[in-house]
Amino acid sequence: MQQITPFLWFDSNAEQAVDFYLSAFPEGKKLERMTGPDGKVITQAFSIRGTNFTAMNGGPHVRFNESISFVVSCKDQQEVDYYWEKLGEGGRYSMCGWLTDRFGISWQITPDIIPQVYLGDPEAAKRTFDAMMQMQKLDISALQAAYDGK
Repeated sequence: MQQITPFLWFDSNAEQAVDFYLSAFPEGKKLERMTGPDGKVITQAFSIRGTNFTAMNGGPHVRFNESISFVVSCKDQQEVDYYWEKLGEGGRYSMCGWLTDRFGISWQITPDIIPQVYLGDPEAAKRTFDAMMQMQKLDISALQAAYDGK
């Protein structure tokens, strides 16, 4: 059983956000929902890639910021491209694989190669880091070329 669940505070569009995330992660699913006496949704639980989340319609008092983000580990460039475009649609792109979606949640779209290139050769790691700092969406072949010194 998952011991810690990310709890996401939305103004009044938690259901729309959950639907958006489930469209990006089709293997995800909605879980339990809590409604108030008026029948309006208060919370909607959902699961993505084995992690449960709860989205709440909490009002305009709290806003997301980039101090918290979710990392999406991608096996290849096709996955990087897909999540970059899908989650970034209507949002804002940043540097080094970071984006903020249309609901204000920050994501890091990261190829599986990233942890590997920082282990071992410090000069290769620096070249890779320097290349990554010039990118918005991460390009696996360019990162590998930097690592290889090409």
